[in-house]
Amino acid sequence: MISVSQALDHVFSLCDPLGAETIPLRAGLGRVLAKDATATRNQPPFSASIMDGYAVRDADSQIGAQFTVIGEAAAGHRFDGTVQAGQAVRIFTGAPMPHGASRVVIQENVTRDGDTITQTDISRTTNIRDIGADFKAGDTVQAPRQLTPRDLALLAAMNIDKITVTRKPVVALIATGDELVMPGETPNDAQIIASNSFGLAAMVEAAGGIPRMLPIARDTESSLCQALSLAAGADMIVTIGGASVGDHDIVGKVAADMGLDRAFYKVAMRPGKPLMAGKLNGVMMLGLPGNPVSSLVTAHLFMLPALCKMLGLGAALTAHTLVELTQDLPANGPRAHYMRAQIDAGKVTPFASQDSALLRILSDANALIIRAPNAPASEAGDLVDVIRL
Repeated sequence: MISVSQALDHVFSLCDPLGAETIPLRAGLGRVLAKDATATRNQPPFSASIMDGYAVRDADSQIGAQFTVIGEAAAGHRFDGTVQAGQAVRIFTGAPMPHGASRVVIQENVTRDGDTITQTDISRTTNIRDIGADFKAGDTVQAPRQLTPRDLALLAAMNIDKITVTRKPVVALIATGDELVMPGETPNDAQIIASNSFGLAAMVEAAGGIPRMLPIARDTESSLCQALSLAAGADMIVTIGGASVGDHDIVGKVAADMGLDRAFYKVAMRPGKPLMAGKLNGVMMLGLPGNPVSSLVTAHLFMLPALCKMLGLGAALTAHTLVELTQDLPANGPRAHYMRAQIDAGKVTPFASQDSALLRILSDANALIIRAPNAPASEAGDLVDVIRL
């Protein structure tokens, strides 16, 4: 067995960033920017009023000053003349500043009688947003960056309608085993529902990939060969189950017969020891355990970081944080232990059962407590390493 960190090093060595494609900005949510995006204009593109009021010359602004109103400026409508001494232009928020004006006297600081206003107070600022105050033409949003709604708003303001992003990785998912049937089918008394594929597919989608759920491969070499053949064109192949050492666990043998260059098999962790990885005819392959919790936990630790690297986000490890423990934990054994847990009010509590077949507990968990190999006992109040789910 190898350590989790050694296994991750192997996983990162098996994958590379994918190529790029150009898409409409509207389709950019969650995509990874692969090429810097450059603003084509200033924002704002003109000096603009940030308040409703009157645009005047700053030198003329003082309490008691009177101005003659000579026009109006609104958002999208510039006043075309030039403001002279003793003159003012009625202006609204977002409107371009008239030529000659250098202050906006807010409407609360004047009285108006016909076309004459009298200033009654003075603001500490000019109430003007300078040209290019947000960004200037030539400023960039730098790649790589996974785009949020806030980023899309910024890119739109930069007058960018198309963006270059990393292509979405296609992940072929193959559940294996005679015991599996799909949800909605009627299992016999020796079968269970194939649940792992649905959780993994959702994880792939949430990470920015495209899941391709293939038919269940039965416990025969011919069925598994056919399923692996259907994975042609995928950027990653993920098998679920069948990678252990039992008589019916044939994934490793069949994949090897088809050309798998195996990087490792078995990781010193729980849940998830029977984990396999390699390259099958140039395509990264992960062989996940079949137990539901083992499958989803190892996917979180290995599949998702691989997808991040494929998307151009680098070889980033799963984020950890320190959280206060609510109860004592005994010393850990020789394998890293990823314990399902619940964070509440800033403290973390492990579930009493850590059975790797219990999906309900994983569904209720919002964190994994990480116990290092041979870690000493922990006490309530200690800070422990946690992965938030």
